[in-house]
Amino acid sequence: MTQPDALSSARLYLCTDARKQQGDFEDFVDAAFEGGVDIIQLRDKAMEAAEELEMLAVLRSVAQRHGKLWAVNDRADVASISGAPVFHVGQKDLPLTAARTLLPNVAGIGLSTHSTTQIDAAIAASSSPAGLDYFCVGPVWATPTKPGREAVGLDLVTFAAKAVKHAEVALPWFAIGGIDHSNVEQVVAAGASRIVVVRAITEATDPTAAAKSLLQALDTVQR
Repeated sequence: MTQPDALSSARLYLCTDARKQQGDFEDFVDAAFEGGVDIIQLRDKAMEAAEELEMLAVLRSVAQRHGKLWAVNDRADVASISGAPVFHVGQKDLPLTAARTLLPNVAGIGLSTHSTTQIDAAIAASSSPAGLDYFCVGPVWATPTKPGREAVGLDLVTFAAKAVKHAEVALPWFAIGGIDHSNVEQVVAAGASRIVVVRAITEATDPTAAAKSLLQALDTVQR
C-alpha cells in the first residue's frame, strides 16, 4: 500500500507524548500499531528539536516495521529533517501553502478545524494548489490535551460529514477530542468514520487491546 493510499484508508489516528514518565515510548508505539492504529503523531510541546528528532527516529523505525504512517505536529523543519510522511498544523500554525512549499514530498498534510467556516475552507483547500490531504474536526468534547479550547459538539461532526459528501471530494477527515470507548459510537453515529484519540490508548493498561476495541466499535457502528 502506498503512503497516499494508507492515509485515505486510515481510521484510527493516535497522538502521544514522548512518554518520559513511563520510559516505554518504543514499546508503546509498537503495541499501538499492533492493535491497528494507522497513524501515530508525536506531539510533545516540552521537547526541543534535537530530542524530538531522536524520538521520531524511533517512531519511524517502528512504523516502517508495521507498514504504518507517522506524523509530526507543527514543526515543518522537524518534519522535513525526519522525513515524516504526515504533517499536521493548527489554524494558527504554519499556513498550508507555506507547509506545502517546505514539504513538497510529504505524503499528507492535515489541518485542525473548529467551526463550519474552517471546515468549508479545508474542503476548498483540498482542491487548491496547496492540496490539503485531510482535516480534523474538534474537540468534540472538552479535553485536557487542549486546555482552553471550547468543545464543538457532535453537531459539527455531522456538518463535516454532510459538507464533504456534498462537495463530492475524496478528502479524509477525523473527529477528535475526548473520544474514548464510552462515546465512540456517538461520534460515528454523528457521521464520522475516522477518529483521533489520545487518552483512550495512552492511558490504557493494554494499548493493543484498547486500539482493537476502538476499531471494533467503528466496525460495529458502521455495519
